[in-house]
Amino acid sequence: MNRLDAMQTFVRVAELGSFTRAAEGLDLPKASVSTAVQQLEAALGARLLHRTTRRVELTQDGRAFYERAKDLLEDLDELQALFQQGAQSLSGRLRVDMPGGVARNFILPRLPQFLEAHPRLELELSSTDRRVDLVREGFDCVLRVGALGDGSLVARPLGAFRIVNVASPAYLRRHGTPQTLEDLAGHRLIHYVPILGARPDGFEVCDAQGCRSLPMAGALTVNNAEAYQGACLAGLGIIQAPAVGLQPLLGQGALVEILPQHRAAPMPVTLLYAHRRHLPRRVQAFMSWMADTLVPHLDPLD
Repeated sequence: MNRLDAMQTFVRVAELGSFTRAAEGLDLPKASVSTAVQQLEAALGARLLHRTTRRVELTQDGRAFYERAKDLLEDLDELQALFQQGAQSLSGRLRVDMPGGVARNFILPRLPQFLEAHPRLELELSSTDRRVDLVREGFDCVLRVGALGDGSLVARPLGAFRIVNVASPAYLRRHGTPQTLEDLAGHRLIHYVPILGARPDGFEVCDAQGCRSLPMAGALTVNNAEAYQGACLAGLGIIQAPAVGLQPLLGQGALVEILPQHRAAPMPVTLLYAHRRHLPRRVQAFMSWMADTLVPHLDPLD
């Protein structure tokens, strides 16, 4: 394996924290990946990785080399595409993450046109409610709905999803339709948490007094958006979710909006990517396309 290939291999091991996962992603034997990194360390005269039985972590020298290697590999990608024109000029692998509902409702229906326009691109699309580690897991960019947690990333705000309170007709027949916040004492909320075991927030409401969460009873807690919506359709309680994803169900009468005067704060939608001296053109192009695809469905940020 030449020096450039060894650098690319090292970067994948560093991002994934695993020789096994890097080998799977690169479609190489694990032994080849391990040997490439060992040869790179020998050539540099420095240990780049701490290896334990549980995981692989960067040394101080490894962190410095990783940052420079990423820049160099990205510059090489740009150099190779410098004199290419048109759709054929964008090539390589793109690794992105976004919530499953965004992928299903907005991105996947229009993705065939994007990939047809850029046939040399290979897209790895992760759609999960889990907060992925953009750098460690090797993502080029992520789309995040809700509050941002990592201030070390570059944030590109796109807009916000308007949130509505909804319940199924069957649930409302059994429990009645709440007209005031006080009425919620006799109702059930389907709780959503990103990690089971975390404390649910309750019913969020924003008004002249600001935004706050009201504790509410509920027999069910879920940790993904599909189960959240499915539980509501089954009549298990009230949910608060982006209006744009519920429009078909509201139009069919499968769900009913309640307490429209007491909505939660809109959820910001943001593209995130790592600080880089030069962002590869394929990443820039995909982020611009995603923004163009999503912005018509978003409310402007205040």
